[in-house]
Parts: sequence; C-alpha cells; structure tokens
Amino acid sequence: MDEGRQKDLQLLEEIIDKGLKQKLVHATTSRDKIFEEQKVLSDLRNNLETLEKNDVNSLKTMVNLGSEVYMQAEVPDTRHIFMDIGLGFYVELTRQEALEHISQREERIKKQLGEFTAVITQIKGRIKLAHYQIQQILNLPEENTSSRQRAF
Repeated sequence: MDEGRQKDLQLLEEIIDKGLKQKLVHATTSRDKIFEEQKVLSDLRNNLETLEKNDVNSLKTMVNLGSEVYMQAEVPDTRHIFMDIGLGFYVELTRQEALEHISQREERIKKQLGEFTAVITQIKGRIKLAHYQIQQILNLPEENTSSRQRAF
C-alpha cells in the first residue's frame, strides 16, 4: 500500500476513534440522563395522581438519607409540594400546579430526546461513512447488508 493511502487510513481512523466515537459516547450519556429525568417525572406524576385520586391529605413514608439508610417521615399536608424548578430553586405548588408543571417539563424532555436521537443518528451515519471510505481505500468488497440480515 502506498504512503498516501496509509495516511488517509490513519486520518480516517483518528477521526473515528478520537472524534466521532467520543462524541457518540457523550451524546448517548446526555440522552441517558434525560431518560432518567423523564422516569423521575413520570414517577412523580403517578404519585401525585394517586394522592389526588385517593384524596390523601397526610402521609407517612420512609426517606432515603443516603447509603441506603432510611428514616421514617410524616408529611402532614400533601396538598402542597415543593418542586425543583432548576438551578437549585424550589417552588411550593399545589398538586394540580405540579401536574401542569410536570406536563410542560415532559414536553421539553421529549423535544430534547428527539434532538439527541437525531445527533446520535447523525454521528452513527458519519462513522458508517468513514468505515465505507476505509473499505474503498483498502479495495475491500462492500458488505452486503441483505445477506447479513438473513443470517440473523
């Protein structure tokens, strides 16, 4: 293989390993954090709806203090809750206001998930394109995706 092709291969491999794969890991990690936030909001919504449906105005529960150490807690009035609205700020809301706020946050989260999914898809496409270019440089036969799909 001539020197020009060798440099092209090294450049493509660097782009894949040092650039695209790191961006893919970062985007996937960010999307996973958003999925986690979505689950927390969903759980909170379910809990608030259960409190509302059963007309619960006081509550006894166990609170995790950390390292799986729990303590009993009593909530004398569940009609109002404090919600984290971001940047360390908490606001006292009624159950209905909290449910409305959760709906708004869930909409924003869906939009963010769509954006991160699009970025991840774009990065994966670029990685496949770089792999295809490497195949072309090495004069390897193209992979037949239909035969690969039949094998699975």
